[in-house]
Amino acid sequence: MAQQRCRSVLITGCSRGIGLGLARGLAAASPAPDWVIATCRCPEKAQELQQLSKQYSNIKLLQLDVVCENSIKKVVKEVEEILGDKGLNCLINNAGINVVASLEEVTAETMLTIYETNTVAQLMVTKAFLPLLKKAAQLSTGMGCHRAAIINMSSLAASMQLVQANEMFLKVYPYRIAKTALNMITRCLAADLKEDRILCISLHPGWIQTDMGGDMAPLQIQEAIPDILSVLANLSEKDNGSFLDGQGGTLPW
Repeated sequence: MAQQRCRSVLITGCSRGIGLGLARGLAAASPAPDWVIATCRCPEKAQELQQLSKQYSNIKLLQLDVVCENSIKKVVKEVEEILGDKGLNCLINNAGINVVASLEEVTAETMLTIYETNTVAQLMVTKAFLPLLKKAAQLSTGMGCHRAAIINMSSLAASMQLVQANEMFLKVYPYRIAKTALNMITRCLAADLKEDRILCISLHPGWIQTDMGGDMAPLQIQEAIPDILSVLANLSEKDNGSFLDGQGGTLPW
């Protein structure tokens, strides 16, 4: 990251897609973080991520199931052992799932499953890592990823103001509602953690060609990641509590 260097980043959901792209981009950055802690539910199956961890010495691959309390507790201890007294500078809550469900198709079970993974889990993971984020925040000044930051991966689909402008999102009721709730988590965290100087934003990375984004998406991973990393590198106090896109523009809630 540019400007003041971010020394440690933890990313959830790194087995594929945006998470994998972020891990690769951060590891190869100049200057790069000392630690890029890439987590996913099944590391043994994440072949690309395993290869990446062998290619870059600053990548540490850890197992994390974001909906499992014991898994979260275990990974926090592992990260604490890695980072020591320096704490964690940047947490990127990227893990998420999507199910196509229109008004006619949506069920309570689907709603609860998506909400657990895309909303509740993000808050629980953040809460578990707060001691490490606060530790890092005490060692620097200003606000940003160089000090302590929480990046919640949201979506344009979460914007209540843009509902009518994006009718295709009406087919993903559970996903968009869960992401809207995640945006409220961002606002709450930004307010609660302001005195600790921990920055929190929601980020719409763009419509990207991934397993979740689909083949119709206009952006390739390799095109989107540099812009996202630039946005993260330039975050400051003015961005706390914001909903930003992949180029740093402000989105309506």
